[in-house]
Amino acid sequence: MFSVRNMLAVARRELAGYFATPVAVVFIVIFLVLQGVLTFNLGNFFDRDQADLTPFFSFLPWVFLLLVPAITMRLWAEERRLGTIELLLTLPLRQSEAVIGKFLAAWAFCAVALALTFPFWITVNILGQPDNGVIACGYLGALLVAGSFLAVGAAMSAATKNQVIGFVLGLAVCFAFAVASYPLVTDFISRGSPALATFARRISVGERFVNFTRGVIELRDLIYFASFIGFFLFLNTVIIEHRKAD
Repeated sequence: MFSVRNMLAVARRELAGYFATPVAVVFIVIFLVLQGVLTFNLGNFFDRDQADLTPFFSFLPWVFLLLVPAITMRLWAEERRLGTIELLLTLPLRQSEAVIGKFLAAWAFCAVALALTFPFWITVNILGQPDNGVIACGYLGALLVAGSFLAVGAAMSAATKNQVIGFVLGLAVCFAFAVASYPLVTDFISRGSPALATFARRISVGERFVNFTRGVIELRDLIYFASFIGFFLFLNTVIIEHRKAD
């Protein structure tokens, strides 16, 4: 039977591991600096004369695209390289508990990084009267995008012993889902199959995230993200089961 206690034990172990090394600080600093530069410089935050976080959210998925695979590349690849995965899987816990536990730890870490962007929210409230409900929806969408990319990256990490390969695979798959709805992509696909172009738009992470940045939370979008994360966590479990003897 699936044990929540075992899952949380794995999550606590992994989360503590992030903050036991300088990796956590380096990631958070890079994340905040990138978001600051992109939002205030490239995003023309002050020149727009609008009290909202549209520039912040428009760049956020791309920053996650670069940094999230860097978090996940070690989740399973390092365990397999060091041979500690055998020890982990011989403990009295299910593989699904280990998979979800590691994922939740990485997701909690990303949530901490997002929470530390609160100065952006404070700034926009000082400068004007933004719709904080829309901003809250944007943050929820950002957390779901991070979770989606983390699930993909974790599955790709499980497929290899090499962290660099895990990073590249995670980056490539996440990029595909991020740009699937872009006109350049859909127009190209529609030349061969309009139905496939429509499908590409529907599975795009970026397309779903836009609704959240507009303050719109639809059940179909929540189901999409839940299904997306669930599928890649299941794939992660299958890969570990298939390759645990390697």
